[in-house]
Amino acid sequence: MEKSNYIRFDWAIKRLLRQKANFVVLEGFLSSLLNETVRIERILESEGNKNTEDDKFNRLDMLAENSHGELIIIEVQNNREPDYFHRMLYGASKAITEYMKESESFVKVKKLYSINIVYFDLGQGAEYVYHGRTKFRGIHSNDILKLSASQEKQFRVTDAGELHPEYYVLRVDDFDKVAVNPLDEWISFLKTGHIPEDARAPGLAEARERLKLDRMDREERIVYNAHMEALQYQRSVIQTSLIKGIAKGKAEGIAKEKTETVRKSNKAGLTVETIADITGLTIEEINAILNGKAE
Repeated sequence: MEKSNYIRFDWAIKRLLRQKANFVVLEGFLSSLLNETVRIERILESEGNKNTEDDKFNRLDMLAENSHGELIIIEVQNNREPDYFHRMLYGASKAITEYMKESESFVKVKKLYSINIVYFDLGQGAEYVYHGRTKFRGIHSNDILKLSASQEKQFRVTDAGELHPEYYVLRVDDFDKVAVNPLDEWISFLKTGHIPEDARAPGLAEARERLKLDRMDREERIVYNAHMEALQYQRSVIQTSLIKGIAKGKAEGIAKEKTETVRKSNKAGLTVETIADITGLTIEEINAILNGKAE
């Protein structure tokens, strides 16, 4: 596999794709996944996508609002998490409640899509893309519960379950086929970091220009390379530990690498906030390492 000339999507989504001028890339990805034209209205700030000590296990890479007022969570997860499905539920629930004022009617609850791009074996199944949604099905008649005529007119959907969150899980590492449609082209890019010249998926042409590595300045390149090295080392440690069956060794190896990354990044003059982005650690954990108080 040739070396990628493009910035990884998880890095881009935390920085470049938050800029309105680059929404076209994000909109192309979402349109290919949801199979409808998606327009991003704005990027939102949530407690889940801030590095906060009291909720460090719920960090969202991006929370956006589309032109219909619906919420879209996008999270890229590189490291194995056995409770990730619970994390998806918690993140969706928290985002909904954060963007509803206490005094507002429940009719103001926003529709939400939770899109999860994972680079590890999450669950068991033959597919590389899974879609989950709520269905209210009769236990005797097996029919689907519909909205009333007035509710349909107000909410612009038919099934009661359509008002509830929908979840997408993209198991990127399980994609091993030739791309035959726009979604496949996007998943191929997410896995390989390569965009073929003949790619036709919405947003990929723009990604080919805007996510080029050589568009980074020197400081950005230093931070990005440190991020990539940390990811590569972590994945290597996890893979080796799985082969040997030594879970304890895996945890200790990752912790040691993150500690070394923190110290090297600090020596290179990077800010604590930037180091937090690279390592996934909280600011308090980073300060503990730098002050020699980490366990």
